[in-house]
Amino acid sequence: MLKVGILGAGHLGKIHIQQWKEIAGIELVGFFDPNDENAAGTIAQYQVPRYTDLEQLIHSVDAVDIVAPTTAHYELAKICLLNGKHIFIEKPLAHTLDEARELVTLVNEANVKCQVGHVERYNPAFLALKNESLQPMFIEAHRLAQFNPRGTDVAVILDLMIHDIDIVLHLVKSPVKRISASGVSVISETADIANARIEFDNGCVANLTASRISLKKMRKMRLFQRDAYIGIDFLDKKAEVIRLKDEGMKQGMLDFPLDIGNGEKKIISVQMPEVENTNAIRMELADFAAAVRQGRQTAVTVHDGYHAMDVAHQILRKMSQHNELHNV
Repeated sequence: MLKVGILGAGHLGKIHIQQWKEIAGIELVGFFDPNDENAAGTIAQYQVPRYTDLEQLIHSVDAVDIVAPTTAHYELAKICLLNGKHIFIEKPLAHTLDEARELVTLVNEANVKCQVGHVERYNPAFLALKNESLQPMFIEAHRLAQFNPRGTDVAVILDLMIHDIDIVLHLVKSPVKRISASGVSVISETADIANARIEFDNGCVANLTASRISLKKMRKMRLFQRDAYIGIDFLDKKAEVIRLKDEGMKQGMLDFPLDIGNGEKKIISVQMPEVENTNAIRMELADFAAAVRQGRQTAVTVHDGYHAMDVAHQILRKMSQHNELHNV
């Protein structure tokens, strides 16, 4: 049995506790949360022991799930890593880039497994495309949410857009060449709506929009590549693949002909990959546990978490420069 402890029993922490209880081969030893109200509600709902001594819980487990506020990620992760514990840490990896950089070093020195909670990697709509050759040259993403005071301690880039940043960096295996961005603070003290354009050395361009002041929710990404369009709906768990095929090739039920001129005809092939009904959070936690047991690399490494944070902070700097330029 892999012994797991949880640090943080807020909204997301409670979800993690519920999911850990459903994963086979796990002993959920207990949780740590300094908030007595959170702790009491967690004990009543999930019957999981509360530890008031942080280090006692850490010493009692093999792996730690850090679901505390972002500002506490670094200190909590550092204690775990110095005690040689495997860690799952929610996104973003840390509050500052310097903290994230040191966590990368500590993970390497401790020689333990670390996974960062970029949960959209486990979204069933994204997983449905695992057998597709995804080599996008243009990406359009919209992640819109209704206003919720929770999470407004950081800009919308670190709150929402970072999900799409991670997916884009996972898909585009090329260094970032140039970033431009703009954003506006409407309700909170940090940017509530933002747009970023990321250009890569290989020519790919990603245009990302994130808002937490929308009237409706949306989490969509569109990938455009040679002879193909791929749509991913992270919210409604749907995926579609539209490709151009030569005339005469085998047609599917949703295929239809297209006359592209000069006497040349193609077939537009529409595919709707089967999307399994899975729980993304449970999958990412179970996959982390499997990586610990099997001694293999985690799916979303500490380096991935740092890379996403690095790009997010570049976007924040570009937004700041853009705003200063237009306020002169």
